[in-house]
Amino acid sequence: MSTATNDGGGHGQLHEELVAALGRVPDLAGLRLTLSPLSGGITNRNFLVSAEGVADRWVLRLAGNDTHLLGISREVELAATVAAAGVGVGPEVTAFIRPEGYLVTRFIEGSPVSDESVHTADTIRRVADSIRRVHEGPAIPGLFIPLRIVEAYRALAFARGVPIPLEYDLSRAIGRRIELAMLANPIELRPCHNDLLNANFIDDGSRIRIVDWEYAGMGDPFFDLGNFSVNNGLTPDEDRWLLEAYDGGTIRPDRLARILLMRVVSDFREAMWGVLQQGISVLEVDFVAYASEHFERLLATASTPAFERALRAASGDD
Repeated sequence: MSTATNDGGGHGQLHEELVAALGRVPDLAGLRLTLSPLSGGITNRNFLVSAEGVADRWVLRLAGNDTHLLGISREVELAATVAAAGVGVGPEVTAFIRPEGYLVTRFIEGSPVSDESVHTADTIRRVADSIRRVHEGPAIPGLFIPLRIVEAYRALAFARGVPIPLEYDLSRAIGRRIELAMLANPIELRPCHNDLLNANFIDDGSRIRIVDWEYAGMGDPFFDLGNFSVNNGLTPDEDRWLLEAYDGGTIRPDRLARILLMRVVSDFREAMWGVLQQGISVLEVDFVAYASEHFERLLATASTPAFERALRAASGDD
């Protein structure tokens, strides 16, 4: 049976439960383990797992409370992580511990991708390569249709007494215009990550690796591109670099337009995520301000002539 020391990575009953669970993993059974907390997202907790006398390290991932309400399926996350690892982008899965639902992956040795470097042409090219590898990989279970997700978030938030922001109805109308443009010129659903913050990137020296696959599902690949773009504040020129790298040198106006439109959709989804979190999260985070920030950016983008041109281009009218 594994034993463990606690390097700040847990205490009391939780620590004992983690030790017992890790002892059921063949690669870790019988080893003396050290658990250390890693910085993670709002919806999960991550621990670095080291073993005495062993060079390899692992990451133990624990789901937060009520994350299923956010559309997160840990079984889909597992399948997506396995698929992403298979194309050389995601972390290698060591174990999925049932019934607890703990995901154990091999720790990726590498460097973070900074806010500054994510704007360089080389990093954008490498990120595009990793995204394309995932999109060209095997299908995964689960769907990610962002405009249906925001509707579900609204219903769940309303049921929990959360005031629905006034911006929701206008944003929904904007979303429907985008949806109609996309339906006029449809593309195939592909496996997508759907949460492309640079905090989820690790540069292993040869490739940009991507972690945190909890929102993954089959969806519009341009949501990934637009999500990456808006999350990292890419400029229009940087969007062109992204598409040129993703498409292998060509820049089609309809596909460039999809990136801008999906920036808007990404902000809508993010805003309503913040609204729903107001009804389910116990963390001391100002989710009202978080939602307002994304609604403000969404509406500002959708009020520009560039947005109107993008609607026409994405639908194939230009």
